[in-house]
Amino acid sequence: MQSEVVATGIPFSEGPVWCDDGTIVVTSVAAGALYRVWPEQHRAEVCAVTTGGANGAALAADGSVLVTQNGGMDLTKLPGIFGDLPQAVPATPGLQLATANGDVSYLADAGLLAPNDLAVAANGDVYFTDPGHYPPPESLVGRVMVYARDGSVRTFADGFFFCNGIAFEPDGSVVVVERQGLQRVHADGTREWVIETLGRGGGDGFCLDTDGRFYVASTVEHGIRVVEPDGSVADFWPIAGKGLCTNCCFGGPDLRTLYVADAIPGGLVAFEGCPTPGLPLPTWPGPA
Repeated sequence: MQSEVVATGIPFSEGPVWCDDGTIVVTSVAAGALYRVWPEQHRAEVCAVTTGGANGAALAADGSVLVTQNGGMDLTKLPGIFGDLPQAVPATPGLQLATANGDVSYLADAGLLAPNDLAVAANGDVYFTDPGHYPPPESLVGRVMVYARDGSVRTFADGFFFCNGIAFEPDGSVVVVERQGLQRVHADGTREWVIETLGRGGGDGFCLDTDGRFYVASTVEHGIRVVEPDGSVADFWPIAGKGLCTNCCFGGPDLRTLYVADAIPGGLVAFEGCPTPGLPLPTWPGPA
């Protein structure tokens, strides 16, 4: 598989979301904004300003976009390749909703650390990781939260080192990126490793295909690691050049294009012609 650049100029891109009109909405952690990308035109423009750090995203049924707001991070203080990014404008950590006309409001904003990624369950509940800011503290403060359609927020699981990406398997099981691996989290609180060590870059965000394979953005390894449901590594798809990738989603009319947020240098790349289509994702139906 070979990557193709479809958009540039998105500072520390994250959370890509495929939309029915053929565009992709991508978050910018550094700029505190959402960008809409027209992949055929290789064009991206700001469609909403969240301030803080817009991290993960998911589509609502009316075309709005749910956003996990981490509150803003000073990426310029992190070592290595982060020095040229804009300074974030702080915001309250929480779960936001950006409408199609660019208005942004909070769905939840009380008692959260730094929401990172999210996934919509079949019943409309929104599951999101809340690990705190990177680097992780010594105490295990990370947790997975649930925002219900009645507006309530509850803890699904806690005691994580740094739970990051989150998605549902075809059977509805919750899987998160934890430490260097993928961990399945059961409703009774028990957990099991899908794979404990993904590789040098670990993992950030991920998505699944219809066969239940995981496609994991492998950060500094700058590519996508394909993991079978049994935890074996099937393949690695490198992204051309040097950089850092953060998250991915399936899109295209047949869900056979994998779009990857290429945070450094800042943009969106695509792997076209994937052998298996992506797992269709439920949209958030709105408040009950």
